[in-house]
Amino acid sequence: MGLLLLVELLALRVWDPGPIEALRHKSFDIYQLIYPRVAGQVLVSIVDIDEQSLRALGQWPWPRTVMADMVLKIVERGGTVIGFDVLFPEPDRSSPEIAAENFQGLDPDMREKLRRLPGNDAVFAEAIRASKVVLGQSGYRVSGAAPTTRPASQSGIATLGPDPRSFLVDFPRLLRNLPILDDAAQGHGIFSIIPELDGTVRRVPLMAVADGVVVPSLALEMLRVATGSGVTLIKTDASGVRSVGIQNLDIPTDGKGRVWIHFSRHNPGRYISAISLLQGRVSSDSLAGKMVLVGTSAAGLLDLKVTPIHPALPGVDLHAQLLESALTGSTLRRPSYTAFVELSLAALLSLILIALAPRVNAGTLFVLGGTIAAVTLGLSWYCFTVLDLLIDYTFPLISSFLVYAVLVCTNYVTVSADRYRIRSAFSQYLSPDLVEQLAKSPEKLTLGGEQRELTVLFSDVRGFTSIAELYKDDPQGLTALINRLFTPLTRDIMDRHGTIDKYMGDAIMAFWNAPLTDPSHELNACEAALAMLDSLRELNEQRQREAGGDQSVPPLRIGIGLNTGLCVVGNFGSDLHFNYSALGDAVNLASRLEDLTKQYGVPVIIGEKTAWAVHNRFPVLEIDHMQVKGKRELERIFTIVGRADATNGSDFVTLNERNGAMLAAYRNHEWQKALEMILLCRELGKHFGLDDYYDLYIQRIRHLIDAPASSN
Repeated sequence: MGLLLLVELLALRVWDPGPIEALRHKSFDIYQLIYPRVAGQVLVSIVDIDEQSLRALGQWPWPRTVMADMVLKIVERGGTVIGFDVLFPEPDRSSPEIAAENFQGLDPDMREKLRRLPGNDAVFAEAIRASKVVLGQSGYRVSGAAPTTRPASQSGIATLGPDPRSFLVDFPRLLRNLPILDDAAQGHGIFSIIPELDGTVRRVPLMAVADGVVVPSLALEMLRVATGSGVTLIKTDASGVRSVGIQNLDIPTDGKGRVWIHFSRHNPGRYISAISLLQGRVSSDSLAGKMVLVGTSAAGLLDLKVTPIHPALPGVDLHAQLLESALTGSTLRRPSYTAFVELSLAALLSLILIALAPRVNAGTLFVLGGTIAAVTLGLSWYCFTVLDLLIDYTFPLISSFLVYAVLVCTNYVTVSADRYRIRSAFSQYLSPDLVEQLAKSPEKLTLGGEQRELTVLFSDVRGFTSIAELYKDDPQGLTALINRLFTPLTRDIMDRHGTIDKYMGDAIMAFWNAPLTDPSHELNACEAALAMLDSLRELNEQRQREAGGDQSVPPLRIGIGLNTGLCVVGNFGSDLHFNYSALGDAVNLASRLEDLTKQYGVPVIIGEKTAWAVHNRFPVLEIDHMQVKGKRELERIFTIVGRADATNGSDFVTLNERNGAMLAAYRNHEWQKALEMILLCRELGKHFGLDDYYDLYIQRIRHLIDAPASSN
């Protein structure tokens, strides 16, 4: 399911429908809002045909002589190159020669004098010729419009790679300025801007095709004139335009030759009112060394644009921002390979989720998904803020989230089925708590037989036959007593991660480290054994209180055997009935150790391997060694004589040393020395309940001493 969805999502991204593109653009807008370009020194100024100027000089268009004065004043104040974001496609109707023909009531001499005056367009052209001026042109998409009387001219453009015409934005028609003005200008650039589908301007064409020829943008042409470059170089490859360059300045573009502008906050300080300039109210250094754009912010002239960080920015400001971005090398980049990067990233993230989903639980998968989202967003943010590279994070995140959602739903159905199967299989013979653990982590379960190291526990009620005799007329009472005993003992085992194998009359068999892995199984088993003795003590006290202190009520006593070793654990039985159990010599030895508790007079006996695993945590005392089936060496057996706090106590340390000396003397047949050590051990052993244990050794030694005499 996840793989199928991933393939469909990747195909959708290759198709790249409008909603996918719009979402990608909105994500880039968020970046620009959070981290706009930091505008340092103002490199581009704008002479603004604003509302104040229109009130002072009248409606637009103004006489071309006013425009000529504007050019001259910009040059006087040190402007390096002037770009017009306005058009002059028609003759100036206020020009003297036109007035001579149109004004009524003029005498012939006046008309002749007007005809001999220089035309306004000629005055403007002369001012343009004496300056570095780039005139703007407008492309428009009405293919049925009448062609201009003068064909578009091709400026100096070189191409490195395939012909760019098939990639560039195409305008069927080009609206130009008067020929007298065009001939005087040092450059011509198109200022037409096409918003995205949502009306927001994010990209501006650096080069376009208009009226059949390749033309530069107004900003690019201003850069060419300012640098004195004669050629504009367009670099292309099979995927489209890669960059546009002049001299040492190479500006990256998208495949259609458009540049992504990294917008800065609106800077009113770059604007100079046209009327202030014309009236000489502008400081001498306000334009010095700067590129100058002439445009309008007046609302009535309809040149306001929507950008990612401003709802109504004058169109001329877009060209200024593009110029500053290009000059400072901070234009945004989105090369053709970014789509492949985003597709690969989406595929990689989704495949990671698909691969790990069956192996981890829902919580881990959720954390993993959150981590992947954070890393993806962080990578995209790093590319934007440090590398000026636009990497879309929305598609990888959305695709991986959808894959994640499908995996979660699929896992939910699968896990529900697994849990039902596990509950059905194990509810016959495992406790509800353990069944629930297995249901939550089915991947940890192996239903078939396997070999594992287990710690096995056997416990048995001592003197059960005598106790049963007391209830021969009350079998229900005996059942209630056994249930009352087994309830806390079972809880002690389960609370310490043990598995109840079976109840056998008055005996319990349990083991640790299966079916769930328990790295501390020896320790948990010993903890459970001591907890069982405490629970038994509390139960006996309760029974005494219930009997009003009647001493005829016999206390319950149990013996516990613990052993650690390799076992085979799994389902054993038939097709009609089976049991999850453990088999092996280690199990048999644990049962034998439980039986030996009666002989040694201690409540708990543990095997050698168990003892070595817990001797640093519990006061473990060696009590004997015995022959084990299948082994040549003798198996040492131990007892636990207290809780962990007694392990390093002086009494136990002394007792352990003396007990070791007693066993050494006993095994060397040094009977007198062994008896002497027993007398020393018994004083300390009283605190640990070892009287019966040392009585056993005294009887053994006396029997061994008397045996030769009796044989004589």
